[in-house]
Amino acid sequence: MPWQEVLKMDPRREFVRLALQEGANRRELCRRFAIHPDTGYKWLERWGTDEKDLADRSRRPHTSPGRTQAKIETAILSVRDAHSAWGARKIARCLERDGTGAPAISAVHAVLRRHGPQYAIIASFNTWQLAFKISIFALPKCNSPSRTG
Repeated sequence: MPWQEVLKMDPRREFVRLALQEGANRRELCRRFAIHPDTGYKWLERWGTDEKDLADRSRRPHTSPGRTQAKIETAILSVRDAHSAWGARKIARCLERDGTGAPAISAVHAVLRRHGPQYAIIASFNTWQLAFKISIFALPKCNSPSRTG
């Protein structure tokens, strides 16, 4: 006998169909379908609206109020473009010295990760190692009047 294919929405629709019957014990149905009562009532509420969609919804927030401001993000990326070998800590210190606004090191790191890698992939390791050593010794200094040495 072949396996019966069950879609994810079929048990949800079955739960709603049974729960909407006259005299249905919704808590007992929740136990039978192995779901939390809050989930069962959530499905019933969704079914009651015009949606009739019981699919999982995204949990991603609609807004990100804690995200770094666009002005600071642009400043971080411009320093990174000028100094491609610098990491989050050094970029944060440079922005602090320049008076642009000092975001946390973790915020700078998040911006750098969000905008992806800035290095091109180099075919051989020896070439990359040489390019890395040359770029370390050829780093320009940060434009800051308070920088010493």
